[in-house]
Amino acid sequence: MPPLPPLSHPHTPRLIVYHQTHHTPSGEHVPLLPLISTPLTHLILAAIHLNAHPTTPTLTLNDHPPSHPRNTTLFAELRLLQSSGIKVLGMLGGAAKGSFAVLDSAPAQFETYYSLLHRLISAAALDGLDLDVEEPMSLPGILRLIDRLRSDFGPSFVITLAPVATALLSRDPRYNLSGFDYAALETVRGREIAWYNAQFYCGWGDASTPAGYMAVTGAGWDARRVVLGVVTNARNGAGFVGLWALAETVVGIGEVVGRGWGGVMGWEYFNALPGGDEGRPWEWVEVLGGLLGSSREGVSNEGELEGTVEIKKREKERIVIVVVDGDGDGEVESVPAEFEYFSDMSDS
Repeated sequence: MPPLPPLSHPHTPRLIVYHQTHHTPSGEHVPLLPLISTPLTHLILAAIHLNAHPTTPTLTLNDHPPSHPRNTTLFAELRLLQSSGIKVLGMLGGAAKGSFAVLDSAPAQFETYYSLLHRLISAAALDGLDLDVEEPMSLPGILRLIDRLRSDFGPSFVITLAPVATALLSRDPRYNLSGFDYAALETVRGREIAWYNAQFYCGWGDASTPAGYMAVTGAGWDARRVVLGVVTNARNGAGFVGLWALAETVVGIGEVVGRGWGGVMGWEYFNALPGGDEGRPWEWVEVLGGLLGSSREGVSNEGELEGTVEIKKREKERIVIVVVDGDGDGEVESVPAEFEYFSDMSDS
């Protein structure tokens, strides 16, 4: 297959959320439609699993088939998000191992499991696929998967990966959950990969200051291709960074690398602080969108804050964002203190 041109980068940083917990602890659907009026650029639907079986292999979205009635509203809302300009990707893999083991196998087995994945991508009309490889996989295995996705779904299909941040800093396998070398992957297939959702949490990176991200770019990675991955709530993983510190990190990165860097992704959406405990997780998206100046193509960005952004800390972890215009006047937005939220274990 002849080489394809590199996928274009947006003019503003991406703003991405993963969406794995689709229902509240009481079983209510987590609504996605409020995201339409935010600066969100991409939503990554998690988690797709390929489940090994000697005679009847299956694909599930978390613990259920994608066609399960519990997912009906979810997929309907995803289509509406897409119609608003938000790109919807699927996430394959994650902490639950097995999906990449069956794909990193003999050709016949690869075809069996890949066909399940192909069917879901087509049926759900996904805009792309995020490969979250948290189990050993060979470089030839990931190359085969990337090449097949590109061949089957064309040049506009978005292919991303989600390495831990240390995997972009070191070629030592002890600092990499995926098995293959990301520097080698970038060398041979970088033009097919839109960006990397780097995980700066759970001990694999630090988002509390710009230093961790700048270390990755200092190691030679293009800032436009590296997204700063954070957890949106302390319940979602170790290494949670409150909005005050994260705001300083985001502004600090922008001051060094400019406006067009990779952006921020949050794991995950349903309980994102500050509003998740009161059923308003989109507030995290609005705040980050204002800091990043994120926008999606062809859509007016109502969440963008124009002007010079100044951030001031307040007591009890409240945050005030002040947008100063050319006349020195400011508009103030108060963001509530952090809350707690219990994850839906059936979707973990």
